[in-house]
Amino acid sequence: MATQYNIPVGAQHIALLEPLHFKFTTENEKIMKAEANVGYVHRGIEQACCSKFKFRQVSFVVGRVCGLCSISHTTCYSQVAEKLMQLDISKKAKYLRMLVIELDRIHSHLLCLSHVAENSGFEALFMKTMAYREFSMELLEAVCGNRIQYDFSIVGGVTRDLRPDVAKMVLEKLKIFKPQLDELVDIYSNNYTLGLKNKGVGVIAKDDVYRLSAVGPFARAAGIPIDVRNETEDTLPWKEAGFEVVTETTGDVYARNLVRLKELYVSMRIIENVINGLPEGDLAVDFKGFPSGEAINRLEAPRGELFYYAKGNKTQILERLKIKAPTFSNVAAMVHGFHDNEYASAPAIIGSYDPCLSCTSR
Repeated sequence: MATQYNIPVGAQHIALLEPLHFKFTTENEKIMKAEANVGYVHRGIEQACCSKFKFRQVSFVVGRVCGLCSISHTTCYSQVAEKLMQLDISKKAKYLRMLVIELDRIHSHLLCLSHVAENSGFEALFMKTMAYREFSMELLEAVCGNRIQYDFSIVGGVTRDLRPDVAKMVLEKLKIFKPQLDELVDIYSNNYTLGLKNKGVGVIAKDDVYRLSAVGPFARAAGIPIDVRNETEDTLPWKEAGFEVVTETTGDVYARNLVRLKELYVSMRIIENVINGLPEGDLAVDFKGFPSGEAINRLEAPRGELFYYAKGNKTQILERLKIKAPTFSNVAAMVHGFHDNEYASAPAIIGSYDPCLSCTSR
């Protein structure tokens, strides 16, 4: 009988950028069992939002949940608060929210792809991907005023308009990025060091995605066309702006890379359509009163479905705020995806999951 070893990975490890702990049980270099512990961080943000901050201020607080998908959190909260207040924001504000969300998706997906390359031992591609990603950070700063933690969405609309010179810069930089993205697609698809090497690695089958309730690119890489943007036209007009679902079928690291790369083309199309068809209207609506009742809201963050629940009691302070981040939904599938893979493939598999413990442990 082969000898089994228990190998800890994390909470601090060269293959992990997050405080996440895995324990692998291996046999002859093959992972037979995996366990995960995501409970290394807790900052009490939900409690603070229900005790120390007024409901109008909460959009700025939840923007600090995560530096990568700050706009997803601020927008999702703003939308759930608007439901409590029965507010109808302008179409222009909705378009501007979509613009920043998709710019954020570009930089988040490229960051994930770069880490997959680094964890696969392809340092040069890591540097190239990060260099190509820089344009999205520059555009986010130009549109929102900050490279991260944008404070762009607020209850009732958005804080900043899109200046004509900034809109022109966005379109010009997207044209420059298009051939760079084509180059990345070719490398991630066909280069042996990364693309072909990761075929069949970290597979999550379609049935397992359903059984374990995975979301985002994780689920779409297994052939499941689940995307909140396809289901929430009432909050943001995604299809009007050119959204379409991207899927692959093999459910491995290779497929997850391709889903994220192909989604960048969709994000670019949405951004171009938003700028070229930006309607007139107010940036934010004035309102009075306090939140009352209960509401939920869903938004497709870069990693998948972001879920907010809020309860108001006709005071300035919310009675309850609950956040369910996509990484939390994906933990069970993450653990399952290691089974029967070589231990040497674990870093690439972890990178392809794109876990965010900052979002998961508020």
